[in-house]
Amino acid sequence: MKYTYPLKMSFKIVAIAPQIFIRDASENELFYVHQKAFKLKEEITVYRDQSKADSLYSISADRVIDFSAKYTIRDAAGTTLGALRREGAKSIFKASYLLLGPEDTQTHHIKEDNAWIRVADAVLESIPVVGMISGYLFHPSYTIYDMTEKPLMRLTKKPAFFEGAFEINALDESIDEVTETRLLLSYMMMILLERARG
Repeated sequence: MKYTYPLKMSFKIVAIAPQIFIRDASENELFYVHQKAFKLKEEITVYRDQSKADSLYSISADRVIDFSAKYTIRDAAGTTLGALRREGAKSIFKASYLLLGPEDTQTHHIKEDNAWIRVADAVLESIPVVGMISGYLFHPSYTIYDMTEKPLMRLTKKPAFFEGAFEINALDESIDEVTETRLLLSYMMMILLERARG
């Protein structure tokens, strides 16, 4: 694996245009996204850091906002690394995403570990004053599995005021670097989609 775990993912809750950071265990910035606000067709650029001097990847939807849109991940040269797609009706109550390889075939699956925790977190977060402490009470988590249902990574919401804070842990250290990057970018896109969904 390329990075030192656990990784930290964070974004400002009150920002109009979300800014997402992924940092390693030593607080080094690995990825940064400043999503443009009010875009009908999702398209984001992933930078090395918030200076935006070095763009590394892009993630773009294949259609205007849609429940079954596919989000294609490409490197700076335009080479397709894979894609992320919400798994239709299965995602209505419990988040479920398919991860596709460059050939558009499924390689991995993101599953929410306990949908009731996310529901409770979302309900309390919407209540004035009480919402400020909801992040300390409930901690939704999402696990990436390979096609044999072996868990590879887990993203867990952590306690935080005025920002979304998540921790990413590697559950299998044999993942190759290209796959590792694709899984991390899929988590980043998933969090943007889940945040918009509430």
